[in-house]
Amino acid sequence: MAYANTEFASKLAPIVDLDDPTFDPFIGDEKANGDTLDIWSIFHALEAEGLVHHREYRRIFSPTPNAVLAPYNLDYYTVFGYDNCAQAILNADVFSNRPLAMTIGTAFGATISGMDAPDHSRYRRIFQKAFLPHMVRQWGEAIVDPVVEDLLDKVSGAGRCDLVKDFTFHYPFQVIYRQLNLPASDIKTFHKLATAQTSFFYAPDKAVEAGEKLGVYFTNMVRARRDDPGDDLVSALSLAEVEGERLPEEIVVSFLRQLTNAAGDTTYRGTSALLTGLLTNPEQLRAVREDRSLVAAAIEEALRWEPPVMTAMRMPTRDIEIDGHTIPKGAWVDFILGSANHDARKYPNPDQFDIFRSRLTRHIAFASGPHVCIGQHLAKVEMERALNAILDRLPALRLDPDMPPPQMRGFRARMPTHLAVRF
Repeated sequence: MAYANTEFASKLAPIVDLDDPTFDPFIGDEKANGDTLDIWSIFHALEAEGLVHHREYRRIFSPTPNAVLAPYNLDYYTVFGYDNCAQAILNADVFSNRPLAMTIGTAFGATISGMDAPDHSRYRRIFQKAFLPHMVRQWGEAIVDPVVEDLLDKVSGAGRCDLVKDFTFHYPFQVIYRQLNLPASDIKTFHKLATAQTSFFYAPDKAVEAGEKLGVYFTNMVRARRDDPGDDLVSALSLAEVEGERLPEEIVVSFLRQLTNAAGDTTYRGTSALLTGLLTNPEQLRAVREDRSLVAAAIEEALRWEPPVMTAMRMPTRDIEIDGHTIPKGAWVDFILGSANHDARKYPNPDQFDIFRSRLTRHIAFASGPHVCIGQHLAKVEMERALNAILDRLPALRLDPDMPPPQMRGFRARMPTHLAVRF
């Protein structure tokens, strides 16, 4: 992998591993997200009882509480249904993002995802300057395509591979490495720390430590690139301004901490779901292969069918009534985006992957309103270019009949652990 500014990279202090180098955050996915298979039947059964449940979402699936929330004495609710979820994510005045500050904020710091207005509005408009459509298009050609081609070069002659282990797990993170212009020698430790940040559900001390070490690394990087900017994302974020206001260093560093997971982890899961949906529905895969104008519809359907993030965590700023239930101010509420995207009142036959279904109701996999995912367009560009390249480079792509079929699993973030194919 080539880096545009090797002279700059050589000036950075090397990244520092966790104090316990044996801690492996890559095997913690099941601890954080679970291994539930048919989550939709569980959702539909709970929805039949009512759309508001006075219980913590995590405890529906796991006896293990969220470790980072142990010090808080919280009242928990879980809310299902498209209209209920849309109400929450669109109404930021009533539904605060404080739960994100209490969870991911322990590792990421003062990230805009955990902010409410007016801070969120002020900082977000500056961040958006670095994610303008022309920037995203440039990244697609200059960064995404080379990463995708490099990974496919390694498997295209083999006739078979595991698209999760050999491709989707790697490509979004490698896109980030190039966006940040990281030194190649730092990548392995960087990926480990980035993943460890999300271990706050089961190992909050490791999440905090990883966030602190990435914070030192990013702080040095931001300062250096403000003095000597390049054409990378860190330089763009460091210099972005609106009406003469730049982002504070702490806010840039927190955003970069979150970016490594928000852009890497969710795109990796979203692309895995996209490929699983198509490969388990060969007639739809054939249609997309023959008519590439269907790629966009396939991506939107994958995001609806298996959203990379299952919940939107919010906290009411006042007592609020939802479906006849009064949820008190300061309660922790999990609004189930997966339930919204599988609401039969909005989507006929909602559990079926169907790229030809009506798009009259927009999915909310990336949320909506003031906190809609700032990187959603980049994620879709990555998924589009990855799918087109796979269809071009791996002819006659199909599931490997000698291997177990892929299974989407998890209750908070979902994906298949394996996706064995032949071509």
